[in-house]
Amino acid sequence: MRNETEAGAAWEGQSEADTVWLAGRLADWAQPGTVLALDGDLGAGKTRFSQAFAAALGVPGIVNSPTFTIIKEYEGQRMPFYHMDVYRLSIEEADDLGLDEYFYGEGVTIVEWASLIDELLPPERLHVRLSHLGGESRRYELRGAGARCAAFVRELAAERGGHVGEERQ
Repeated sequence: MRNETEAGAAWEGQSEADTVWLAGRLADWAQPGTVLALDGDLGAGKTRFSQAFAAALGVPGIVNSPTFTIIKEYEGQRMPFYHMDVYRLSIEEADDLGLDEYFYGEGVTIVEWASLIDELLPPERLHVRLSHLGGESRRYELRGAGARCAAFVRELAAERGGHVGEERQ
């Protein structure tokens, strides 16, 4: 039986343009309340992905990593953009921030290092893992949790010709 609420896909990109394309495609799909759980090692391209995503939303100016401020809020042309970096937080500290106001708010949220607060994330979310393969090459792994996100991952995999599979937790 096919699980309609979970789907995963993966493919490789050869240049920064591939990261920009993926971020733009996700920004086009995003709607208020969308949460992107972004993970990857240092240097994998999380901040570059977030910058491209913000640009696709119509956020003016410079977008940089909120490593020390934890949460940055931007006003995009389509909707607000909430950019979080939870690398330096404990689960208890993150829980005290009232993240649900962002997750279920009027904007779209990217959480860098999201796996560190997985239990606080909403059940409907799109996980994006970036892996550095050397030079400008990256591996993109997406996992959609919830019907809308899972359907999008399947659609995107069909577009890209990437491997798609069901994921169960």
